[in-house]
Amino acid sequence: MTTTPVDIGALSIPLWGDLIAVGVGSLQGAMFASGFRDRRLDLLGVAIIGVATGVGGGLLRDILLNVTPVALQSNWYLPITVVAALLGMLLVRLFRRLDPLITFLDALTIGLFGAIGASKALSLGLPEVPAVFVGVVSAVGGSILRDMLLNLPIALMHVGSLYAVAAGAGTIVLVVMVDVGVPLIPSAIVCVVVTLVIRLLAVRFGWSLPEQRELGRIPRMRWPRFTRRQTAAQTDERTETGAIPRYRIDKGD
Repeated sequence: MTTTPVDIGALSIPLWGDLIAVGVGSLQGAMFASGFRDRRLDLLGVAIIGVATGVGGGLLRDILLNVTPVALQSNWYLPITVVAALLGMLLVRLFRRLDPLITFLDALTIGLFGAIGASKALSLGLPEVPAVFVGVVSAVGGSILRDMLLNLPIALMHVGSLYAVAAGAGTIVLVVMVDVGVPLIPSAIVCVVVTLVIRLLAVRFGWSLPEQRELGRIPRMRWPRFTRRQTAAQTDERTETGAIPRYRIDKGD
């Protein structure tokens, strides 16, 4: 089955909007890193984590799509992410007081990055499922790189707020709406709203996916031991009736 390119054009937002999005990502990355005093990060380390968190999702998206990363096509992205990261480190107490606003902007950023990634993938001819995957990677890639740089377990893979799930739900909605003929801009707006609502509700009520669990033990089957000695009556019975030997299943020790 072949897939023809979808002539929808990639979703584009103003440069200032994109810079705000990557700036918020860098700010959060630096605030997150500042909580690990034992790592003794210097200014360069904080700047690197901020850049990775802010532009990491878009960088991974463009690598998957085999195009030039957007962050390398302008002089503004890297300085903005570095400044935002340093501010996040120096003014961490102030920004923690603005945590509800930062959380809202972060959820909005996830939705925007997911919509941009999925629409860009569709415009380059990727099928629907890979397009959703690219959108989710674009939305959460920064946090993955952040955790890898800090040598931490990747938070995305552990029990917590529905981060990737929110991005996945939003991008799925976008792809489905585009498939049924809805214009891209309305589809992207719905994508961002769905992602935003799910993420904020997950933070507010502590929603998370169920933790992995092991299924109950499967009873072991003990096979009977057959012997060569068999009575004549047993032989005649099996010959006449075609009886099938019964196997007993123990329920465990």
